[in-house]
Amino acid sequence: MTDEKPVAIGQHIVVLDRGFVYVGDVIEYTDRIEIQNAKNIRRWGTEKGLGQLVDGPRPNTKLDPCGTVKAYRSAVMHMLPCRGF
Repeated sequence: MTDEKPVAIGQHIVVLDRGFVYVGDVIEYTDRIEIQNAKNIRRWGTEKGLGQLVDGPRPNTKLDPCGTVKAYRSAVMHMLPCRGF
């Protein structure tokens, strides 16, 4: 049994290994993260990159709901705090 305490860090865009990009409410654990209320960002719909989505989706952004995503920390390339999804 572990005394691991999960830490909720709020809504983030999460870029995973192999190019998967999700947005949702992130919970951090020691060796993994969990993205709750996750949506796969299938199409960014931006002109100037992923950073344009930190204030929410653009008109051409395509999102696919996918429940809860769990990933090992080693698969996380980077995370961007965001809001409005």
